[in-house]
Amino acid sequence: MVLHIDVTVETPWKERFPEAKKVLTAAAKAAFKAAKTDAFPAKNADVSILLTTDEKIRALNKEYRKIDKPTNVLSFAAMDGEDEETVVDDTLTLGDIVVAFETTLREAEENDQPFADHFSHLIVHGVLHLMGFDHIDPVDAEEMEALEIAVLKGLDIENPYADKDLV
Repeated sequence: MVLHIDVTVETPWKERFPEAKKVLTAAAKAAFKAAKTDAFPAKNADVSILLTTDEKIRALNKEYRKIDKPTNVLSFAAMDGEDEETVVDDTLTLGDIVVAFETTLREAEENDQPFADHFSHLIVHGVLHLMGFDHIDPVDAEEMEALEIAVLKGLDIENPYADKDLV
């Protein structure tokens, strides 16, 4: 299964992190590969990624999650289980990922992490959500975090959970 990525890069991403598309492509493809894609009913998969501002992600967060504040990443899965309606011309539409620049930058600085590493983690996290992983239940959270850690390790990125208590 091949992952096709449609990327929209808005300001300030274009000026402040011009390598965003290259970084997100590597992270998205690694997460997709690690998520056991052979279970999906298509030869190809599509994902759309929007790199935007806190202002725009805040509006989306308010509209779809009823939370009136910016967040780092939002994922909008196109399928719930194995929904055949998301397969057209042997291509599975996974959904959309939106990442906010200002929140991502602030979190990277607060955690003393390279911006590209934190950004990669958010992309991996978002792709895994589109692939059906979640972290609401503690057992599911542990599985998702372990997969994130493994994918990031393959990208030579340190464990983002190392200094946090995983419950």
